[in-house]
Amino acid sequence: MKTEILLADDSAALARALELLRRGEVIALPTDTVYGIATDGFNANAIEKLFIAKDRPSHKAIMLLLGDYDDLEKIATFISPSAQRLAQSFWPGGLTLVVNARAELPANLRADTNTIGARLPASDLARELVRGLGRPLAATSANRSGGANPRTAQDVLNDLDGKIAMILDGGATSGNVASTVLDCTIEPPRVLRAGAIAVNEIENVLGAALTS
Repeated sequence: MKTEILLADDSAALARALELLRRGEVIALPTDTVYGIATDGFNANAIEKLFIAKDRPSHKAIMLLLGDYDDLEKIATFISPSAQRLAQSFWPGGLTLVVNARAELPANLRADTNTIGARLPASDLARELVRGLGRPLAATSANRSGGANPRTAQDVLNDLDGKIAMILDGGATSGNVASTVLDCTIEPPRVLRAGAIAVNEIENVLGAALTS
């Protein structure tokens, strides 16, 4: 496979990216944290391609990028009061909330769990792609599993050339830290990964200490 590289601010590139996503391909794009690879979050075959491209172990779940706050209700069976408060405080932004997943989500997306991670990114490009596709994007960092977080299109190409259909080049990302991940299926939420949003900021919003 030849990996296309197009400028992210080109309307023709956005149209091409959506065409590839609808065909079940995997693309890379800059987000508000690091570069990510993404595909149709409701297409099990496309999600399998994402696992293969990243060489990611099948037991590791994949998160969903949302286009709007209301998308969370489309993928979760229950949204705890803590999750609601955190979404209102930190979205759009670098916080991933793990919630109870709807049964219709692809099993390989959930990695045989009943939960799903979701994030509303502070990236107009990512949200526009989700809205254009009409459903959330399955997404993870655009590197081989265990590798360094990618900040540029060249970083992505170095790791994934020939393994994904397209890279949308938006220049260097403003940060090099992945999102903070919280398990919001329990109260108080548990920190699964420290990242872009400081834990003490989250604790201030919730008024409670978090476990990890």
